[in-house]
Amino acid sequence: MADAETQSTPQESVGEHAVLSERRGHVLVITLNRPEARNAINLSVAEGIAQALEALDADDELSVGVLTGAGKGFCAGMDLRAFARGERPWVGDRGFAGLVQRSAVKPLVAAIEGFAVAGGLEVALACDLIVAAQGAKLGIPEVKRSLVAAGGALLRLPRRIPYHVAMELALTGEPILAERAFEIGLVNRVVPAGTTLEQAIALAEQVATGAPLALVASKRILEEQWDWPRAEAYANQAEITEPVFTSEDAREGAIAFTEKRDPVWRGR
Repeated sequence: MADAETQSTPQESVGEHAVLSERRGHVLVITLNRPEARNAINLSVAEGIAQALEALDADDELSVGVLTGAGKGFCAGMDLRAFARGERPWVGDRGFAGLVQRSAVKPLVAAIEGFAVAGGLEVALACDLIVAAQGAKLGIPEVKRSLVAAGGALLRLPRRIPYHVAMELALTGEPILAERAFEIGLVNRVVPAGTTLEQAIALAEQVATGAPLALVASKRILEEQWDWPRAEAYANQAEITEPVFTSEDAREGAIAFTEKRDPVWRGR
């Protein structure tokens, strides 16, 4: 990718200011902006997230997104007051919160301060990498409200952590700390409180050094391979990787390696 901006641009709000987005070079920072409501997901937030992800995927100068929350925490889940009024924070085929059923095509990093509970954890689980603050609480307490963690947690957790740990989280509704989440592989990094956004952006920038086509293909294979019959896995993978291997960027990567310089990616 060539000639990307290296300076941050002013924040732009979407979803009636419930979600903010800010470009930082190749990274788009997406902020849930309802701190007074613990960044609870209402329809405006869901629509704002969906719009931000559409912008991320449509911009060739952006490679990675970072999803964070304003104020003291990441997200407390679905806005139950809005839910009680009949509001449903689902957006088309993206589902709950505008991303749990269909997230960004490009990699997405969650930056969790304070807490990510109920639908808030499900939003984080829809991201590809998770950076969490020391002492942050993660959990799915839905059973305590006669609800079910149907925003992806019950589907994703057993694939990422031990079965019995996932079952305990689901049945007791009790949260775990970020340190425990790191031990069981649920989060990538645990960092000092107050630094998660900075650390998540640093991780995103590291990811963004990779070639755009390769990043998207790698994410797609990791996500889709669960549904592939074993006999078809390599054929399905080849269908995704062949355009990458024959791309201009693949040639540029090889040439840059032999010339001992940084590659210049063009996304084609």
